[in-house]
Amino acid sequence: MGILPCPLPCHSTMESQSHSTHLQSDSSSSLSSQSSLPSVPSLTPSSQQQEQQPSTTNHHCISTLKGHSSYVFSLTLAGKFLYSGTSDKEIRVWSRGDPSSHENSTDNVMAIGGGAVKSLVVLGDKLFSAHQDHKIRVWKIENNDDSNPKYYKCMATLPTLGDRALRLFWAKNYVQVRRHKKCTWVHHVDTISALALSKDGSLLYSASWDRTFKIWQTSNFKCLESVWNAHDDAINAIVLSNDGYVYTGSADMKIKVWKKHEGEKKHSLVDTLEKHKSAINALALSTDGSVLYSGACDRSIIVWERARGDIGGGGGGHMVVAGAIRGHTKAILCLAVVSDLVCSGSADKTVRIWRRGVEKSYSCLAVFEGHKGPVKCLTAAVDGYNHGRSTSDNSGSSYLVYSGSLDCDIKVWQIWVPFL
Repeated sequence: MGILPCPLPCHSTMESQSHSTHLQSDSSSSLSSQSSLPSVPSLTPSSQQQEQQPSTTNHHCISTLKGHSSYVFSLTLAGKFLYSGTSDKEIRVWSRGDPSSHENSTDNVMAIGGGAVKSLVVLGDKLFSAHQDHKIRVWKIENNDDSNPKYYKCMATLPTLGDRALRLFWAKNYVQVRRHKKCTWVHHVDTISALALSKDGSLLYSASWDRTFKIWQTSNFKCLESVWNAHDDAINAIVLSNDGYVYTGSADMKIKVWKKHEGEKKHSLVDTLEKHKSAINALALSTDGSVLYSGACDRSIIVWERARGDIGGGGGGHMVVAGAIRGHTKAILCLAVVSDLVCSGSADKTVRIWRRGVEKSYSCLAVFEGHKGPVKCLTAAVDGYNHGRSTSDNSGSSYLVYSGSLDCDIKVWQIWVPFL
């Protein structure tokens, strides 16, 4: 039935129903059985119409980065470097300038520690990693010059010892995590599935299978807030808009919208978006934050747009369904946005590149084929290296897309897209 997922530990902190959902959301075989959403209108033309449209994009795989011996769960870009995390606790760093020079790298291991690496974000000289052992680790990048930054040290593990000690002796700091068991609110008690940074970099948001999301200060690593029971099941994705809205996607099939309004101390629920009929695995926002994309086990990407008159968030951040993007044959596992392109990775082992056209329709510009396992993570950027294309060509833009898979490989794709 395909490549099996990373074995998951017993989720003693979750109820049996939630545990089964986690297993389903990470299993490439079970994901293929979910049906699409007939009730949501399609934003993609029929396959016949697409075939009649002449293709003006060029794309190819620049290189395949090998070296990981386990499933690639997370990717992030920071300047000249690509960071990757895997199911066996390993974090590696790759130079973006010449991907082929690292096709079979063995000397780029940055760190090994904690549980499987589910998410990575970089802020200046700090790398934050989210792990399956319920912890966030902060790595100090010691040198970040033109060569690979090989020297790292773990400068903190969140929650920090000081943060834990501060809450330890006060009953008001404890929350019920399951029957007959309590812990302080600064602790995650299950896999941390996603991380996101605020626009100014002062805050780190973490989402977890324990149904909560937390907010941390990046300057001193203190936990400022914890939203308990934010969802009825595991939270798989979290994204932030530049105007302060927080979007969380869950295995309970819901997307929730949160905001901390001026003068308030805590985030409050603004809206609940319900259209998916299966676990939500991925979220992504357009550059201006006016469009939200959600990918789920139902094989569809739902497009949510800010309600009319609400651009800029003045009306409460409410989103309405514009339609669904369809094309993948199995579950959507990851999403990324670069410029006006939407990139989607799926359990069907492909990456698809979409672009919005006239009348809000989306066309599939390319299908990247080559992975031998489900595509679990994506990141993308404008191609500043002009791989194989003249810098004098001003008729379009070149992009680089990085995909990590359960086949243990990372592929680097280049796509050239003409201007509309």
